[in-house]
Amino acid sequence: TITIARICMVPFFILFMEIGGFYNSVLALVVFCAASITDMLDGQIARRNKTVTSLGIFLDPIADKLLISAAFIYFVDVPMLGIAAWMVIIIIAREFIITGLRSIAAVRNVMIPADKSGKFKTLSQIIVIIVTMVILIAYEAFFEFAGLTPDALRLYDFGSYATLSLIMGKMPFWATIVAVMFTIYSGVNYILKYRKLFSENG
Repeated sequence: TITIARICMVPFFILFMEIGGFYNSVLALVVFCAASITDMLDGQIARRNKTVTSLGIFLDPIADKLLISAAFIYFVDVPMLGIAAWMVIIIIAREFIITGLRSIAAVRNVMIPADKSGKFKTLSQIIVIIVTMVILIAYEAFFEFAGLTPDALRLYDFGSYATLSLIMGKMPFWATIVAVMFTIYSGVNYILKYRKLFSENG
């Protein structure tokens, strides 16, 4: 039920991001944080009550992928964030590859549990999305309440604003680079660990 509720939050997140503006971006962040919290609760409840189901195992990663992919795809469409398309392609490609690996494993009755590298990958992506959304909200707050565009912020007379603008301009790119590194490491780790599945006799 919690997993399905998280999937249902995705259209609302997309809607708020699509409309844009300060208040809608705040609502999108609230929805994303709520979905991330339900992700943690959902796993804890399932383990505590020993109610891990096949449907839950199937839907849980889909819910995560939908939400995280939607956020990163929207970020690419916001030039001032500086997040490049190739970064998002790597993040989404990893999910396709590991989903394919899990499909091969399922055919051979092999269970591939989430490992630490996968959890660190997901955590790093969630942190990057939250930080980037906070920066996006800050940009929109400057524009909506002070009439300052990102370019105006960089050229503003006060040094503190210029410094803040520099940090806001660079942080999403470098934070996403870190998430991409965790993503690549996690993907390679899974492939190496279960490489026997790719052989006909594996």
